[in-house]
Amino acid sequence: MSLLQNRITERADARPEATALVWNDLRMTYGELESRSNQLARLLVDAGCRTGDRVGVLMTKKPQTIVAMLGALKAGAIHVPLDPVDPDSRLAPMLAATECRWILAAGHVGRLLEEALAAAQLPQAPLVGWMDQSAAGATSLPVLFELPDLAAFPTTPPVIFRDPEVAQILFTSGSAGTPRAVALNHADVGQFLEWAIAQFGISGSDRLSQHPPLRSDLSSFDIFSALWTGAQLHLVPTELNLLPHRLTQFIRDHKLTQWVSVPAVLNQWARFDALRHNDFPSLRRLLFAGETISTPTLMYLMRRLPHVQFTNLYGTAEACIASGFHTMVRPPQDEYESIALGGARPGQQLHLLDAQLKPVVDGETGELYVGGAGVSAGYWNDPDSTRANFFEIPTASGEIERLHRTGDRARRGTDGLYYFCGRNETHIRSKGHRIDAARIEAVLNALPELLEAAAVGIPSSGFEGSMVCCAYVPSPGAEPRLEYLRAALAARLPHYMLPVGWMRYEKLPRSPGGKLNRALLAERFRRSGNLAPLSERWHVPAMASATAG
Repeated sequence: MSLLQNRITERADARPEATALVWNDLRMTYGELESRSNQLARLLVDAGCRTGDRVGVLMTKKPQTIVAMLGALKAGAIHVPLDPVDPDSRLAPMLAATECRWILAAGHVGRLLEEALAAAQLPQAPLVGWMDQSAAGATSLPVLFELPDLAAFPTTPPVIFRDPEVAQILFTSGSAGTPRAVALNHADVGQFLEWAIAQFGISGSDRLSQHPPLRSDLSSFDIFSALWTGAQLHLVPTELNLLPHRLTQFIRDHKLTQWVSVPAVLNQWARFDALRHNDFPSLRRLLFAGETISTPTLMYLMRRLPHVQFTNLYGTAEACIASGFHTMVRPPQDEYESIALGGARPGQQLHLLDAQLKPVVDGETGELYVGGAGVSAGYWNDPDSTRANFFEIPTASGEIERLHRTGDRARRGTDGLYYFCGRNETHIRSKGHRIDAARIEAVLNALPELLEAAAVGIPSSGFEGSMVCCAYVPSPGAEPRLEYLRAALAARLPHYMLPVGWMRYEKLPRSPGGKLNRALLAERFRRSGNLAPLSERWHVPAMASATAG
């Protein structure tokens, strides 16, 4: 089996002087990337790291982070990306699920890591290696090494006696507020990359963006498609994420040939008119994934960038990055035209099924399932979630096909392409993230000041995807301020899950059967007329007299 890192070693051997990584004013060559990652791998193996050990990487985006990822892979370990912007309450279940034996860290994350590990209650405390010289002494955790220690190790790769199957473990939101761990195999990611590189014509002359968070499966596409082909990977500084004009200037300054991001980023470019006519003369490909793109946004982009190829990627981490794709041949004719998810990539199948796992007819809406190569064996150490989201069904030939339930609803048009029709009721896609409303509700319902709370997603006017809105019922005698509710959520959840719309109720609407009527809640938010996402501080004025009517 070919491991993901082996192709990168081949590129380093062929052109060690070529630029591999670019971050701000720093450039790292393929030779430097190979040598430093080999030294780290040697250190880990000498310290006792074995095939299949989990290595958490708690670092912001920079070249050293890519070195850490490759070093872990070359040691035969499983790379577990951890984001320093997450609260310790989110990191703790990730550490508990993966039982990381090793942590590679950088920056001022000592206290965050200590608190997360204390909550995770691992049977054995992991050893921490510091990939910079900023904060190694600021923690009481057992230290494996500091950055200068790497220089003592050989720059050739270590010998691994048993190849690992799993390359990475990525996390997504769980149904009960617990992140779910998805294992990506070397072989499955490699098969996806072989297809993507050929499909999009990626070569050593390319300059590719790396914009999504490193914990995202889209980052695996960016990183490995660049380093497999000998291209340049340009790491986009995270501080640019909310600055559309600076992001577009980044593309100009770096003369990028490919850009990959969630549509929310592109929506901001359109909203703030951040593109010039015939902008980005070097750009050849623009790919987007993670949520539905606004049709007006796509019209704006394609008219401003007529020389660029636009591709919609559809997929989940559970089915290895992207299962469907659609490259547009013309701009949409009007702002109401639906944008296709496309068809399945080679080796995978898309199925529209009803509640009994039976196919729906063309034109009708069904739930989207993915089958074929790359479908995960399930969630890491989570058999309950695995049973709820992975199924085996017989095929027409009598064989058994394993399917992943995406939670998305779609229809197939007369053109044979699939079109997105929304999420299941408790799931929301917002700003490139897949959000489980149950996680928001679990935090709010634990507050003594609230009797009940519900979160729903509301389609925006076209630039934000879906917006997260929250309805709540105060406890008797309590009137919590919205600032307090926001702060309570911010302490437990990542920023992209925080509601931007709020309504106070005396009683939440329910169906005759007693179930929460989410459709009615969503309709009331839509009818409020105050749903323009002007900022993250926006909210619907409290409705003290709202009832279930």
